[in-house]
Amino acid sequence: MTVSDLRTARGVIRLLNSSSGGVLCLAGEVDAAAVTDFVRRYGREPARVAVVDAGSVTALSPSGREIVLDHLEVARRTGRPATLRSSPAAARSLAAAGEAGQTLLDAT
Repeated sequence: MTVSDLRTARGVIRLLNSSSGGVLCLAGEVDAAAVTDFVRRYGREPARVAVVDAGSVTALSPSGREIVLDHLEVARRTGRPATLRSSPAAARSLAAAGEAGQTLLDAT
């Protein structure tokens, strides 16, 4: 990431390790640029995480929502549903995902 990227970055997505497992951490305005940066760093395949922390999200784009839902789905499929920490903005975006998103949210 260059200095110019830091000046224009408004949102971030990162994978972190914790003693209780992986954490998908999202913050700020998670737009297509934040998703592109995430995919470039970590790849497109969802990681198995114990927590999805979207508590600091101020806006969540459709591509950001897809990243969250993909990670929640992988956790659910492995029999260890991830805990979701959500901001009001993230909750609104996830609710807009319709029935498929609601099924994953109900499982958290």
